[in-house]
Amino acid sequence: MFCHNCRMGLLALACVTVGATFGCAPNQSPDQIREKTAQATSEVTRDAKAMAEGVKEGLSRDKTINLNKASKDDLLSLPGITDHEADRIVAQRPYSSTHELVSRRIVSQEEYDKIKDRIIASQ
Repeated sequence: MFCHNCRMGLLALACVTVGATFGCAPNQSPDQIREKTAQATSEVTRDAKAMAEGVKEGLSRDKTINLNKASKDDLLSLPGITDHEADRIVAQRPYSSTHELVSRRIVSQEEYDKIKDRIIASQ
């Protein structure tokens, strides 16, 4: 699920969290240790999920989508593109430039500005 570097980072994060939890108070009862372990585990899990979402978002952000060849699902991955807009993009192919989404009134200029760096129009 995670690449080697991500796994190593998560392991380091877990070690730091657990070390900080147990290294500061040596006279803790077993119940306190269990509670702190559960809390640390919860924090590491939350942080790992956030890291995974960040990696996923970063990978999808760098991907450009060709308006002339993209599937509807690919188009829906663009920020703000609705089901209706994706259908219209597919129906009005081909495009010679990405700005035709605005000139053909498929999306507003504001919506176009959000996606213009992630789309291309090549044959």
